[in-house]
Amino acid sequence: MSEISRRRLITGMSATAAGAALSLAGGRFASAAARDRAIAVTAARAVRTEGTTLEQVATATGTGAYKRLAAGPGWPLVVRSDLAGARTGRDDRRTGLACFVQFTDMHLVDSESPVRFEYLARYLDSAHRPHETLTVRGAASLVERVNSLPGGPYTGRPFSMVVNTGDIADNHEHIELDWYLTVMSGGTVTPNSGDPTRYEGVQNSGDAAYWNPETSFQDAYKAKGFPEVPGFLTDAGRPFTAPGLRVPWYSTIGNHDDSIEGTLPDLGLLGSLYTGDRKVEGCDDADAAKLADALRHDPAAAAVLLTELLAGGGVVRQVTPDPRRQPFTPTEFAQAHLDPAYTGAGPTGHGFTSDAVSSGRLYYTFPISDGVLGVSLDTTNRAGWADGSIGTAQLDWLENVLQSHSSHWYDTDGHVVRGGHGNQLIVLFSHHTSGTMGNLLPDPYHPFEQRHDGNTLVTLLQRYPNVVAWVNGHTHTNQIIAHAHAVPERAFWEVNTASHVDYPQHARIIEITDNGDGTLSLFTTLIESAAQYTTDFHDTSDAGLASLYRELSYNDPYATPAQKTGTAADHNTELLLARPGS
Repeated sequence: MSEISRRRLITGMSATAAGAALSLAGGRFASAAARDRAIAVTAARAVRTEGTTLEQVATATGTGAYKRLAAGPGWPLVVRSDLAGARTGRDDRRTGLACFVQFTDMHLVDSESPVRFEYLARYLDSAHRPHETLTVRGAASLVERVNSLPGGPYTGRPFSMVVNTGDIADNHEHIELDWYLTVMSGGTVTPNSGDPTRYEGVQNSGDAAYWNPETSFQDAYKAKGFPEVPGFLTDAGRPFTAPGLRVPWYSTIGNHDDSIEGTLPDLGLLGSLYTGDRKVEGCDDADAAKLADALRHDPAAAAVLLTELLAGGGVVRQVTPDPRRQPFTPTEFAQAHLDPAYTGAGPTGHGFTSDAVSSGRLYYTFPISDGVLGVSLDTTNRAGWADGSIGTAQLDWLENVLQSHSSHWYDTDGHVVRGGHGNQLIVLFSHHTSGTMGNLLPDPYHPFEQRHDGNTLVTLLQRYPNVVAWVNGHTHTNQIIAHAHAVPERAFWEVNTASHVDYPQHARIIEITDNGDGTLSLFTTLIESAAQYTTDFHDTSDAGLASLYRELSYNDPYATPAQKTGTAADHNTELLLARPGS
């Protein structure tokens, strides 16, 4: 059989071997044999699979409560024809148009900060994670992975950039932002605050509610199999050199980058608590329940309760004050990206300009490749709460961008409108997803501006055929949604990727191709950090800690790894859609 015929056969097989191998219940592979057949087809279609989850995936082993990780079988490509049919022979016709990487939800944590709510973990799973002292090392290991890859597994194109879709910091502190910018640009970073010679957080408190890794004290985590790791906290906070990305990178702001713990509006009232010397390590169940409820429903009451706990209502320890814990504002977020010390592989500002600093408008456009435009949105709402929305000014700006880069679009009545100065494919990036943009509270900094939800944004995007994808984070879950439309060219894909703080700690490669048959394909491939899967509880080297970061995240008793990992249809996919104008 000729090479061309073989490739055509493989392309035709892919929809059946990979797609039909899915069970009807939730998009999981029906059997190991079906998975293996799909893996073989995947390997044949790809340029390369090495270093991605197409090759191998961290897999839990053992029967105890605490699971060790090992290398498991890769995840095959799943062809999704929800929005357009998969035509045979497209592998031989396809032309690569773009290739980039998405990071999201790094949550670089100042684990010693006084404004943390670790004692609420049983009510709010994100309040404390046993691996949070390692977030900076985990992020550096992810950068190392991207640097090791030559390009996209299906086009072979080098990455044109990395786009980080928000929640860069965990508690919008200047020190967390500095850590992020250093990890992305490269340089020496010390993931420790307060006293640089020691750890001053809850994990050496002797409180049984927390994992105390450096001692034999039998806490609740060790009862679940967590190990004793001598030197863990000391070594987690020591300086190390981050390699920095070798490709340009851009940042999008998330709710944890502009509010207290991603939930409470920051009106400047708690700044002195951030930089002070008192940290709450615990409180009784009644106070914890009240504070957890207030964080969800009553920000003002939450601030009062936190102040009361610091005044003697909780277990309080003295910590070393640190002015670097001061929260940054959205304007300072943009300004920090313009610091020449953090230019790295560029571009200057990483999407933000001096105009963004002066105006406070943290949304912008940028070139992904020839003919493909990126649009970064600011979906945060400074009124607080985790979910987002966008204001009218940004919505109008977005529509102007879409019109200026489209040869035609549809008005609100469904009629075609001709115009624009270009005909570029458009990829949107935001922190929030279409389903998590229901926070319509007035922005306290623009109280008279109307806010708009995710449904409004989807409706707008479907009027512009050049929009092919909306890439986002926030949910910490892998999920790919097809936004269908009766007019095929008005459909688009929403690609939501899991976080890099909760397991499975994924990033995603996205490649766009023209199939030469009236369709486009978006190939989405998940990648893990460069850390090895196996861990050694006596190895607290940089590499050893990066491996522990992944394994500890899997075993976090408040986490839901299976749910956040998603199904096969949310992992490594080929997402087909009609090419605009076809």
